[in-house]
Amino acid sequence: MKKVLIANRGEIAVRIIRACSSYGLQSVAVYSDTDADAMHVRLADEAYGLDGRSALESYLDADKILAAAKASGADAIHPGYGFLSERAEFAQAVEDAGLTWIGPTPENIALLGDKVAARTIAEKVGAPLVPGTPGPVESVEEARAFAEEHGYPIAIKAAFGGGGRGLKVVRNPKELELRYESAVSEAISAFGRGECYVERFVDRPRHVETQVLGDGKGRVVVIGTRDCSTQRRHQKVIEEAPAPFLTDLQFEKLVAASKAIGEEVNYRGAGTMEFMLGSDGLLSFLEVNTRLQVEHPVTERVTGIDLVIWQFKIAEGHSMDELPDVIPSNGHCFEFRINAEDPGRGFLPQSGEYTRFDVPGGPFTRVDAGVGSVGTISAEFDSMIAKIIVWGGTREEAIARSRQAMKECVIEGIPTLVPFHRRMLEEPSFTATKAKDFKVHTNWIDTECDWLGELTQPLPAGVHREDVIREWFEVDGKWMRLGFPASLVGSGGGVSTPAKAAPAADMAGAVKSSMNGLVSKWLKATGDAVSEGESVGVLEAMKMEMPIVAEDSGTFTQMVEEGTTVKEGQVIATIT
Repeated sequence: MKKVLIANRGEIAVRIIRACSSYGLQSVAVYSDTDADAMHVRLADEAYGLDGRSALESYLDADKILAAAKASGADAIHPGYGFLSERAEFAQAVEDAGLTWIGPTPENIALLGDKVAARTIAEKVGAPLVPGTPGPVESVEEARAFAEEHGYPIAIKAAFGGGGRGLKVVRNPKELELRYESAVSEAISAFGRGECYVERFVDRPRHVETQVLGDGKGRVVVIGTRDCSTQRRHQKVIEEAPAPFLTDLQFEKLVAASKAIGEEVNYRGAGTMEFMLGSDGLLSFLEVNTRLQVEHPVTERVTGIDLVIWQFKIAEGHSMDELPDVIPSNGHCFEFRINAEDPGRGFLPQSGEYTRFDVPGGPFTRVDAGVGSVGTISAEFDSMIAKIIVWGGTREEAIARSRQAMKECVIEGIPTLVPFHRRMLEEPSFTATKAKDFKVHTNWIDTECDWLGELTQPLPAGVHREDVIREWFEVDGKWMRLGFPASLVGSGGGVSTPAKAAPAADMAGAVKSSMNGLVSKWLKATGDAVSEGESVGVLEAMKMEMPIVAEDSGTFTQMVEEGTTVKEGQVIATIT
């Protein structure tokens, strides 16, 4: 390989560009219209526009990416994560074009990307598994029969899904039909296929995983474990390596199962074997991610293995003989995802300009970012701004250093997860030093985290975020920034006599967007009768779907078309 086209954007594109430089390869970036001035575009040796704003028009358009590879003279493609990284047909198209695909074989991706097939392989090699259907269910009646045999709660999962999309938990028979239909609908919307399978749901599970490398000839190396249990909406927000508080037997089972699954399919390249670990110690295989993970830096930091460069080496056919079967870990490492989300309002995704980003430093802190000190977070793409990775000789030391890193990390102009991370680093359930005190599980934020509301300052009635002016004040020797309604601030910048704030939309029966995002689907058409509490459409932003619910009964009128990007508080329909 001499020149690598990176079929991605943001921080992962920057990460791969830097690895190309280290390995002596030229890098080629591609970009959407909204990313024309992005960091990955500026850092790459060459950059080619994809002529489109949305992901569908750009990073998900395989033909445009292959055309850019041809135009640039690239001889290899690295997909990063997300977008086309787990599309077997794209991997095959890359190889059919005579290019090197830096990833698992198309056969690996197709086989392991099918969760039912992956479960079958796991069962064949003796990996631990909770009860589940042998294949996709054909109807809600089949799901009901499984639940009656194995008991509630059950999980209905999209066979071709991931990231929590198309996953619904059913805790009693009354919920079953609605949850089943919702899972199928979401699977079709997100992945183009509605097949779902059913398995017993493990309550209060930890999410543990292993990082693997395969040579494509039957040898698989396990490069440590990770814990990714701190999640919201089934999406990870904090990861750590190695997974803490595992028994020796649990570690041995994870390693043995991961190697066996990878060896069974002659796995090639980097991949992740994911498992659930129940509060009772029950270990169960979950799925295989046939790509580089967002959280790969924590594994790199505790093992000294550069996973991207090893992806390059394996793609070129290099031997893995220099690596032992299991790579030992040195110390402990955390990764904090810095997303543009408001944790005080249900982690609602945010978009818009941020005016300040102070990056933490120090010898044990790594920051992977795809943005600069000021910039814009686009509603079209993922909400991630950066990842902050902190290492310590022990878990306790890594936590102490993480507190300092979060103190140094300052982002203004847009809500982020920074306040959430600061609070988590003081949470005894997370910072515990003994296994019995470590209480975090994949649903912990939803069920136990009762302090989220403290992280967002409430605004006066009728005042919206775009109507707020923020000013600095010194209080007790410390500077803090406070928000005031724009209507209370005089032309000279000082606070004036209180005045009534104008509502964002004064239209009778207005249906307002609850967040910045995309109107992905209308369930009602203009002229339809709707009832209070009925879903009339779906908002989507950064892997999150939210129903648009009628607050009144009446006649529905659309104000924006499907596919329109809208802002929080914008009128998108009326009910009269």
